Amino acid sequence: MKKKNEEKASILYDYLDQTTFYKCAAEKDSRSMMNVTFRTGNEELDAKFVEEAKKAGIVSIKGHRKVGGMRASIYNAMPKEGVVALVNFMKKFEKGNK
Repeated sequence: MKKKNEEKASILYDYLDQTTFYKCAAEKDSRSMMNVTFRTGNEELDAKFVEEAKKAGIVSIKGHRKVGGMRASIYNAMPKEGVVALVNFMKKFEKGNK
């Protein structure tokens, strides 16, 4: 299970580390394998991301109400395909909102 969770987190963090559109909220040495937090740097764009993600079937992506941004919960039950789908959505959203 640990290996699967590391692989899922790696898919998402690798994308976040190579893009300048999204900013990962956690420093590399403090990152969670279960909850990946990120933002665009623009609250209105973050809200648009959450809204469009919901329409695309990606739910519960909104970050904490006091912190904002987005939080991807990729616990044990989340399949690798779900993380790949999220990253694909993120790429599409980035391309359409630069």
